[in-house]
Amino acid sequence: MDIYMSWWTELVGQDYEWFWNVGIALTLTLIAGLFWRMLRKRLVRLVASTENHWDDVVINAIAVPVNWMIVAVGLTWAADITAAYYDREVQTSISIVRQLSLIILAAWAMWRLINRVEEKQLEGGMDPTTVQLVGKLAKLAVTILIILPVFQLLGISISGILAFGGMGGLIVGLAAKDLLANFFGSLIIYLDKPFKVGDWIRSPDRSIEGTVESIGFRVTRIRTFDKRPLYVPNSVFTSISVENPSRMLNRRIYERSEERRVGKECA
Repeated sequence: MDIYMSWWTELVGQDYEWFWNVGIALTLTLIAGLFWRMLRKRLVRLVASTENHWDDVVINAIAVPVNWMIVAVGLTWAADITAAYYDREVQTSISIVRQLSLIILAAWAMWRLINRVEEKQLEGGMDPTTVQLVGKLAKLAVTILIILPVFQLLGISISGILAFGGMGGLIVGLAAKDLLANFFGSLIIYLDKPFKVGDWIRSPDRSIEGTVESIGFRVTRIRTFDKRPLYVPNSVFTSISVENPSRMLNRRIYERSEERRVGKECA
């Protein structure tokens, strides 16, 4: 009996402050997640009743990333409380993990928003070539803006990278001149618009003829009339002539009279 009483006394006498603090943190995280779900449903119903469709795009884009942001904050909060009781040296690492998680989730939300805007513009009849260009440039800008703070959090000097950019850019430019030529070729196609996705094009200088399926930063995919995919580097279009029969204003049609043909056969 004395053994059981000593065990119970030891169990009751332990410090449960850590347990309760972690429990409170996880409970608040659960409440915040449920509150966001309820709020999201109300927002979806609210924006669905408005004539403006862009609010629908924003809500659908950020809904899932916000859920994961709440989870990331709650879990790292609980881990931070645990580290305060057992190992304070880990708290710095937990803070870095929290910030990295939020940055990555914010980038994910921006990517989803860009994709939703692209889909909305294409549904509205916008030029697919222009929409794809703007979308790719926006994603590239988001990626660069995300990589810089990630490097800073990981302790990598951004100033050193920028300083190396001058000489490194020259070296990379010489090593990847073909890639850069294709990239600038794609920009010329996007700006001059000699053709767009869906156009039938051909070149008298090269054996290129078919329907444009996609215009990337490196190659343009053309579907020939025998259904073969043809991948043409974009730099080629800066040095060749391109015909676009899809934009013809008039077409010449040769007709033969049936009476004249029958008369010649009888003669």
